Amino acid sequence: MKEKIHPKYVAAQVSCVCGSVFITRSTIGNIKLEICSECHPFFTGRQKMIDTAGRIDRFNQRSQRSKDIRASKQTS
Repeated sequence: MKEKIHPKYVAAQVSCVCGSVFITRSTIGNIKLEICSECHPFFTGRQKMIDTAGRIDRFNQRSQRSKDIRASKQTS
């Protein structure tokens, strides 16, 4: 292995906006996260249900309008 070409591999403190802090090793130093395993819904089991009914209704309306326009062009 060549000498003096590898980056320093040092202890790094990883901190999340939720307040969770842990120590690991990294070549870039300290790391700040927006989401970690302590606050991510997949790991905590507190998942939010997103209401997509409005989105589906709007899509169906647009789809129906385009079908109506196509039908009116064919009859003309």
